[in-house]
Amino acid sequence: MCSNTTPQPGSPLPKVAADFASVVQEHAQGKDSSCFVAELDGKVAGFMISYILTLGFGIEKSGRAATMGVDPRYMGQGHRARVGAEIFKFYETRGITRVYTSARWDSTDLLSFFRTLYFERSDFMNLPNTLG
Repeated sequence: MCSNTTPQPGSPLPKVAADFASVVQEHAQGKDSSCFVAELDGKVAGFMISYILTLGFGIEKSGRAATMGVDPRYMGQGHRARVGAEIFKFYETRGITRVYTSARWDSTDLLSFFRTLYFERSDFMNLPNTLG
C-alpha cells in the first residue's frame, strides 16, 4: 500500500535516506503495516508509516501512526492531512476504530496538526526506560 520509494540499484544515497528507504520497505512488506506516500510531480512530498497493534496493554486492536514527514518545500499544502486520511481509510476497511500516536508536549506545531485530524489526549502515557 506504499508508493515505490525504493532507490534504484547502485544509486548512492546518504545514510539517512538509505535508513528511511529500509524502514519504508520493511513496513510496506508487513501485513499489519500501512505506509502512504504523497507524491507531487513524481517526487515524494510527504509520507506516513503506521501499523496495527493487536495486543496492546489495555486497548483493543488499534492502529498506531508511527512516523511521518513532509519535505519542507511542500509544507502547508495539505500533504500530511491527505496521507493521514488515507491511513484512516486503511484502518476503517479492517474494522479498526481507534488510531493512536504520540508527540512531545512541547511540539506545539505537531500537536496542532494532530488535532486537525481529531486526535485527542488519551488515558495512556509513555513509560520510558533508558538502557545502559
